[in-house]
Amino acid sequence: METARVLVAADKFKGSLTAVQVAERVTAGLRRVVPGVRVETLPVADGGDGTVAAAVAAGFERREVRVTGPLGDPVTAAFAVRGSTAVVEMAEASGLQHLPDGVFAPLTATTYGSGELLRAALEEGATTIVFGVGGSATTDGGAGMLTALGARFLDAEGKPLGPGGGPLAELAEADLSGLVPRLARIDLVLASDVDNPLTGPKGAPEVYGRQKGASEEDIAVLDAALAHYASILGPDTAALPGAGAAGGIGYGALVALGARFRPGIEVMLDVLGFAPALARATLVITGEGSLDEQTLHGKAPAGVAAAARAAGIEVVAVCGRLALPPEALEKAGIRRAYALADLEPDPAVSMAQAGPLLERAAESIARDFLLR
Repeated sequence: METARVLVAADKFKGSLTAVQVAERVTAGLRRVVPGVRVETLPVADGGDGTVAAAVAAGFERREVRVTGPLGDPVTAAFAVRGSTAVVEMAEASGLQHLPDGVFAPLTATTYGSGELLRAALEEGATTIVFGVGGSATTDGGAGMLTALGARFLDAEGKPLGPGGGPLAELAEADLSGLVPRLARIDLVLASDVDNPLTGPKGAPEVYGRQKGASEEDIAVLDAALAHYASILGPDTAALPGAGAAGGIGYGALVALGARFRPGIEVMLDVLGFAPALARATLVITGEGSLDEQTLHGKAPAGVAAAARAAGIEVVAVCGRLALPPEALEKAGIRRAYALADLEPDPAVSMAQAGPLLERAAESIARDFLLR
């Protein structure tokens, strides 16, 4: 018990707790049972919303800028900087959280603000930019982002296209000659937990369009528009893993900005300093709001568990809801999962009381793994 060293490396519980709050609650619960336990916290993210917050918690400095939101209105967005490395989260500028309740713009929502965020990171002197993409309100193939960085997208009459993915159907010329020159001299890492192509049955419009308010007709329009866009910029790149991430912003970054795709959790574990923290631990606690099939495909808990298992360190997980059988958890490297739903089966109450419930779950972890 005296030598136990716990590393809490969990993602947010979406809609309930940030990753930082998850770490605080787990720590409180552990120490209620084992007051002297050594706990190190490293909130994690997989490239989606919460990525900048995780970087700031790990010691990066937070920067705020005013940029263009997905509907064209100004919004305040943050990115994180440490030395020559910046962490930029596209959802900060172009995410669903910037849409008023019930208001969607599947054909016209723009990633222009994400380009402005990248430009701000360049102006900070970053030579490496981790570009976390996920949680977008957009399906414009990154055209808005590229426009903010100096590209021009013109119709047959030589007029600039309007915002969003819909107008890309009218694209006649893509002029990338005006892109910010410094982009060619940086390392841009596209960090995402999805590896979808740009178009087709597994593409951005078909798989993610509905959650952004797209009708079946909108999805068909967007898929055709993005296919046309890719036919002009580079059709081969459209099939690459990550091209369909965040409404196709991955494609724009890959085809025009020289980005390289890496699974988001792998990138973030590197950036956050997970390896040295892991080396100091005897038990790792990871987790997220819902442990389900998606977790196994590039989400933060799976990445944490894989790294810990490779180092021979035991892993347990906390979650709001558990939808994986024990054999799937074991295969992922997770010894046991503690779900808030087991303590409070009413989802609404569980979410509202997530903090205290999580402390109770952590007390159980302490009794099961630290007092043996």
